[in-house]
Order: sequence, then C-alpha cells, then structure tokens
Amino acid sequence: MNSILKPFASFLVLSFIFFGCSSSEDEGGESPTSPSVTIPLDVYKKVYGTTSEITIQGGYVYINTNGVPDHKSPYFKDTKWHDAKYEAYDASNPNIFHTGDFHLNPNRISELSISFKIPNSPSKASTSKPTSMGPIGVSLNGVPFYNQYAGMNEPLTREINSFDNYNGHPAPLSPGGENGSGGRYHYHMEPFWLTKNAGKDALLGFLLDGFPVYGPEEEGKAISSSDLDSYHGHTHSNKEFPNGIYHYHTTADTPYINGNGYYGSPGTVSQ
Repeated sequence: MNSILKPFASFLVLSFIFFGCSSSEDEGGESPTSPSVTIPLDVYKKVYGTTSEITIQGGYVYINTNGVPDHKSPYFKDTKWHDAKYEAYDASNPNIFHTGDFHLNPNRISELSISFKIPNSPSKASTSKPTSMGPIGVSLNGVPFYNQYAGMNEPLTREINSFDNYNGHPAPLSPGGENGSGGRYHYHMEPFWLTKNAGKDALLGFLLDGFPVYGPEEEGKAISSSDLDSYHGHTHSNKEFPNGIYHYHTTADTPYINGNGYYGSPGTVSQ
C-alpha cells in the first residue's frame, strides 16, 4: 500500500472500531433506538384483571379494567368487599421502615371504569412527552401504574407510608365520588402481589406508550436505576420478546417505574 495511504487506512479502522463499540447500550445511559415491535395478542392477554375482552384495532390495543386489586388491603375497610378482602397492615412493606410509620389514608378502594388505548406497535418517540398525574399504564391485575410523584410533583417520601402490604394505595375520587370516601387504587412502585406470584423478573404490565414493564430483576440480577436509561428502561431480550424490545423495570430506588417521560408516544386513558 502507498506509504501515504497507510496512516489514513489505520485511522479508518480505528474509527470503525471506536464508533462501532460506542453504539452498543451503555448501562445507565441512553439505550439505542428500539425498533418498532408489534406485540401479539397473547402477550396482552397476560393482563388478567380486565372487565371486557382485550382487542386490537387500528394500531391500538384496548384494555378495560375496574381498577380493583385482586389482593387484600386495609383500604377495603368498610367497603362492600370488607368481609372478603379487608386485611390490616402487617408491617411487611419494606419501604415503610417502622411499623408505627404506616398511616392509613382516608380514601377507600372504589370500583371504576378505566379504558386504556395503547399503541400496539410501540416505537421511540421523536420528542418525549412527560407523564402526567393519574394512570400512566396498566398492570396485569388491572390496577393502574402512577408516576414517581405525589401531588404537585412532590417526591413520594411521605406518601410511601400510606402504601399497603402490596405497595399500593387509593387516591381520592373526583368530586361526587362514592360517598366522598372512595378512591382510585394504584401502584407508584413495584406491585408486590404480582412479583410475589409471577416472579421478580416477570412481565408486570404496560405503560401508555405501549412498552412493557418488568420486575426488578433480569437474568438473575437485581436491577437499579443506574442500570437503566433516563426513561428507566433499556432494550433487551426476554421470555416474551426473544428478539428484544425496549422495556421499563420497576426498581427499589427512585424513579421506581418511569423516569423522564415516555420512551414512546403515549396512547390515552379515560376513567
């Protein structure tokens, strides 16, 4: 090779190696763009807490729930489910450090009508949208996921002390709710009932942008926020998606389920 061209060729090879390596996913950094994946109906049917058949139409999956958890809770106290589903707080929630710190909030679980319209072929959004207060996704038992904030975008530090044995609690209903005491039960963090029964690495549900949510473990390893990108997810293969898909993880540390908004373009929810 011409002696003048040799240094240039070496530069090209080194550049290819450097940039080729840098395109892989960095733990705790931004994930490479996840290609659009059409999620099959069988995967959506793992959402069992529904009030009607799950359907796919016009590029969206439709999931309807009543938001009532299938596990017991102290928030069933004095409701129509009291005898069957009331359970006092038993000090099992590891997020509440002292038994005496648990505070039963004044709201009680109500039966709702929640309709989720979620993209069936999710892909990365060109511009990320922030999550809002209220439902940001749906868990397998039909209970909504909420974001990492209490009211007015305050951290959950104090609100955590009202979470029940399975890490959920109800928010107030809109004015005119059930005797003024009903509430919208939801999870801001790992739903312990689901990970207890399905496993710490299991599919737990979907956010409104269509991307799935998994538990706090992957391939036998505990996941923390530092292992994930700024949206609180990454692209990886798993049981449901052997070819890989972008997905979120619940973690024990903030932001718990979702970070700086949706990775994809969110659908809608009505209740």
